[in-house]
Amino acid sequence: MATNVFPWRTYPEKTEYEAGGDMENKTKYYVVKEKAVPEVLLKVVEAKKILDSVKAVTVQEATERVGISRSSFYKYKDDIFPFHDQAKGRTVTFILQMDDKPGILSDILRTVARFQGNILTIHQSIPINGIATLTLSVEILPEAGDVEDMVGQMEEQTGVHYLKILGRE
Repeated sequence: MATNVFPWRTYPEKTEYEAGGDMENKTKYYVVKEKAVPEVLLKVVEAKKILDSVKAVTVQEATERVGISRSSFYKYKDDIFPFHDQAKGRTVTFILQMDDKPGILSDILRTVARFQGNILTIHQSIPINGIATLTLSVEILPEAGDVEDMVGQMEEQTGVHYLKILGRE
């Protein structure tokens, strides 16, 4: 099961407390699985790929190919992008639940190494009922492989029950 993740930007909202004072303009990001992303946003990503890959294609042509309006494209084009586009040069923190069996952790670490990720921290809890929780922070170097593929291979690893991306810096 492959996980496609899309950082999703939201705009700051004023709380009751902030309404009376200075509001910091902080943008929040969410990591959302592809199945939870509205179709229009996925089509914006697709149109952006067309524009990046085909020369002499206009926004009008790209949006017609994917079936969205130009206004939808312009409204969302700066707010959605595939996870792997923005992951390089950043730190991604994962949490995994896995069987407490010899070799599973080393297989996970080998997967990260194959994709040229730089492991910054590893913390494995004491296993309870044969299940261990692993927190892993990985620096995604510019020469690293596709992060989505790495996550997919880690999820499919025998003995891995759960994988979640906790954050990205």
